[in-house]
Amino acid sequence: MTASPAHTRTPRINLRDAGTFFGLVLIFAVFAVLNPVFLTAPNLINILQQSSINACIALGMTFVIISGGIDLSVGPTAAVSAIVGATLMIAGVPIPLAVAGAIATGMACGLFNGTLVAVAGLQPFIVTLGALSLYRALALIFTGGNPIFGIPAEFRSAINGLVLGVPVPVIIVAIIAGILWVVLNRSPLGEYILAVGGNPEAARIAGVPVARTKIIVYVLSGGLAAVAALILTGRLGAADPTMGNLWELDAIAAAAIGGASLMGGKGSVVGTLMGAVILGGLRNGLTLMNVQAFYQLLATGIIILVAMLIDRATRGRA
Repeated sequence: MTASPAHTRTPRINLRDAGTFFGLVLIFAVFAVLNPVFLTAPNLINILQQSSINACIALGMTFVIISGGIDLSVGPTAAVSAIVGATLMIAGVPIPLAVAGAIATGMACGLFNGTLVAVAGLQPFIVTLGALSLYRALALIFTGGNPIFGIPAEFRSAINGLVLGVPVPVIIVAIIAGILWVVLNRSPLGEYILAVGGNPEAARIAGVPVARTKIIVYVLSGGLAAVAALILTGRLGAADPTMGNLWELDAIAAAAIGGASLMGGKGSVVGTLMGAVILGGLRNGLTLMNVQAFYQLLATGIIILVAMLIDRATRGRA
C-alpha cells in the first residue's frame, strides 16, 4: 500500500466518539437521577458484567462491519462452540484444551463464512443468514434440543470469580479489547481492514490482500463468539443449544452506537465498548424502574435509529 505505515497512525477522538461518550454520560446521568441505586458500585459492576458478553461479540462484529461485511451467525456460532466446549469438558478433556476446542470451533465457523464471502464472492448478508440456520440446526441436532449440564466446578468458579473486585468476564473483555485496539490502530492488518471496508477495489489495486483480510475478520468474529459463549456457559453452568438468540442484533447495535459505519471503512474498539455499556446501562436502568421488556426493546430501537442519524449527519466530518 502507498498509505503511511500502520504503526505511525495516531488514533484521535473524532466527533462521533465524543458523541457516543456524551450519550453514555447522558444516559447514566438520567438513570442516576431517576434511581439512586443506579450509580452504586455493585450496580455499576453488574452493568459491566452484563455488558461483557455483548461487548465480546460486538468487538468481532465491529471488525467485520469495518471491512464492509456483516455477520448474522454469531449467536448460533456461540451455541455450537458452547456445545463443543461443554461436551469436551464433561468427557474429561482438560479445561484449557476444551476451551481451545470451543474457540477453534467458533473460528472454523468464521472461516466457513469468510471463505464463502471472500473466495466464492457471495454477499455477507446471505452467507451469514444461511449460516445462522445451519449452525443453530447443528447445535439442536447434536443435543436433541436439550441443554448440556455438568460443567466442571473449576470452570464455573473461574468464570464467576473476581480479581481485585472486578468480575473475570470484564477482565477477559478488557484484555481482548486492548489487543484488538492495537491490531486496528497499530498494525498493518488494521490498515488493511479499514482500506478494504473503505474501497475494496482501491485496496486491491494498492496491494492489500483483500480476500485474506475478509477471511480473517470473520474468523475473528467466530472466535470471539466462542469466547462469549464460554463466559455464558460458565455463568449458567450449562451449554444451551438455543444460546445466542438475537445476539447478532445486540452486537450490531453496540457497534453502530459506537460509531461503526454499516457502509464499512469506519469504526473503533473504544466506541464499540461504549456502545455495549450504553445498551447494558439502558437495560439495567429500565429494569430498575420496572419497565417491561417490550419497552426496553423499543428504547433500544430508538437509540439505534438515533445513532444511524448521527452517523449520517457526521459522515465525512469525523
